[in-house]
Amino acid sequence: MYSLKLTLLYLGWALLWTLVQVLVLLQTGYELGHTVVDGLVTNLAIVLGGYVMGMCMRFYQPELKNIVYLLGSSLMLAGLGVAAGNWLLEQILSDQGPYLNFVEATVPLRFAFAWLMLLFITLLHWLWAYMQEQQQAEKRKLALEKLAREAELHTLQQKLQPHFLFNSLNSISALIGARPEQARCMTQQLSEFLRGTLRKDDQQLVPLSDELQHLQLYLDIEKVRFGHRLQTVLEHQEECLPLRLPVLLLQPVVENAIKFGLYDTIGNTTINVTAKTEAGQLVLVVQNPFDPATVQPRRGTGFGLDSVKRRLYLLYARPDLLSIEQTGALFTTTIKIPQSL
Repeated sequence: MYSLKLTLLYLGWALLWTLVQVLVLLQTGYELGHTVVDGLVTNLAIVLGGYVMGMCMRFYQPELKNIVYLLGSSLMLAGLGVAAGNWLLEQILSDQGPYLNFVEATVPLRFAFAWLMLLFITLLHWLWAYMQEQQQAEKRKLALEKLAREAELHTLQQKLQPHFLFNSLNSISALIGARPEQARCMTQQLSEFLRGTLRKDDQQLVPLSDELQHLQLYLDIEKVRFGHRLQTVLEHQEECLPLRLPVLLLQPVVENAIKFGLYDTIGNTTINVTAKTEAGQLVLVVQNPFDPATVQPRRGTGFGLDSVKRRLYLLYARPDLLSIEQTGALFTTTIKIPQSL
């Protein structure tokens, strides 16, 4: 397909310059038939040389410092093309002495024209090959960047699981002696949670409905750990359920809310998770109370929220998708998920 298109392009080029040459020579009084033959022979010889140069440059791309090779090659092909064209004109117009004398007299001009045309064709080939190489390099760069992003996303996701797993195993260990039934229940819930995590390893975006089901498994485990102290409220609009978000995004955010809401406080704590749509985006709001006297979130949001913010930036190239706010004794984390990558 490439060779056919290139051949048609060269033929079009030859016909165009043949027309130009015929129009110029007709002004000198020569017959139309002679000028047409001259134009076709001359320009076909030039485009044949250009075709040869193009085929050579498909397999060899000289650097700018080796430009002398291009100049030498074009000079040689221009000389061969003019010589072959003159010989062919002598065979075709053998009985047209005056016109052949004109051809002979214009050999230097024909050579200069042929050389310039070959240089132009060569330059076009070189620029086209250079642009193709740059496009391929850009594609390779984008592919490498995508692989790097995916590797970092995978690493961030994997870092979250051991942290939660160790906490859960410690809780199960503590429950085995005192409350074996709860330990058994928590083990089953942990198994279901980890099984769901493994099923999602090859997914990047999932519907909110799937994410909420997985989050519920996590909350069931945490409620075994903290008992009646942990209360959760999950609210969502029905139209939010099919909207997509990065897999396992909510769990570290809710874990962060539990950490600030329960670890340094006493009494019951309610974690609110709300999903809604705003301006074509999925908006997730997680709220938890905290005791300003014992908890100071301003010192840092912890690995959980930092990893979520990093994941969002890697996926959407925006640093403003996660925000936190402290109002009195209420800590709010807001996440906005665009619905197109």
